[in-house]
Amino acid sequence: MGISVALLSSKLSLKHKEMKQKTVLVLALLMLLLAGGCADFKTVSKQELPAEQTALLAEHAALYREVTAAAPFIRSLDGYADVWITTPKRKQRVFSNILINRGGESRMMVSAGFINWPVANMYFNRDSLYVHDMLNNRLFLGRNSDTNLEKILGVNSGYQLLSESLLGLVTISEPLSAITSVKQGSGMLLFTVASATGSKEVMIDLINRTLTALLLKDSQGRTTSEMRFKNFERITLEGQSALIPKEIALLLYNNGTSVGEHQLVISYDERQFNKPPRSLRFALPKKAKVVNIDDTAFQSWL
Repeated sequence: MGISVALLSSKLSLKHKEMKQKTVLVLALLMLLLAGGCADFKTVSKQELPAEQTALLAEHAALYREVTAAAPFIRSLDGYADVWITTPKRKQRVFSNILINRGGESRMMVSAGFINWPVANMYFNRDSLYVHDMLNNRLFLGRNSDTNLEKILGVNSGYQLLSESLLGLVTISEPLSAITSVKQGSGMLLFTVASATGSKEVMIDLINRTLTALLLKDSQGRTTSEMRFKNFERITLEGQSALIPKEIALLLYNNGTSVGEHQLVISYDERQFNKPPRSLRFALPKKAKVVNIDDTAFQSWL
């Protein structure tokens, strides 16, 4: 009888030790998860814009047409990237598998922390937005609007601007007749172009023939959005080639509803273009708590 009690006591002690070890392991993993969000943080550095006025020459016009077409032979992207999000109230680094069917739908599978713990699965199309908060098993769904994108990502960007920024190829539809001025300096050309909502400033590298910056301004001349592109990689597909940036920065400024500057920096580690077409929509989780994004304030999935 004494031996049985001793064995039982030993087993209980061992079980208690194992539970304690598991608790310590879980806490350690959570600490790594949180620590990974702050380490090696990247923000956007400002760049001087060309200031010397020049005429619109024939070669300038050809360059504008070529670069603003944004490599139309690129139809899709499947890549892995580090993503840094900075807002006046939030600062987070995550790792993401980014999938884009150009002009259609996008998906981001997000991990965070030192061990790349899965935290969110996001799906966007022109109309709808779905976000599965995997840590808390919540499903956010709603319209794909500027406001809802800000609630989820912290950037008040429209879907087209966001998806083209993630791709690194922004199509500019304004014709040559919309160009109001051309400036040059440091190997760059800066085209100011009249748009439906104000104007665009399009900065192009003369040597590499690439879009390096795009600034969107409202009717009063205030910058509302800014995109920066660098670390270009030459991609050759179907007998055509283009330099496509591996690092993209999206900056958004106070638009009347958001205060301060918002930044989204994407840096690709690896990526593939024009893989066989497929739907990016994910299977909706069955037991997740459903939250309507339209009816809620900001909701963090980290």
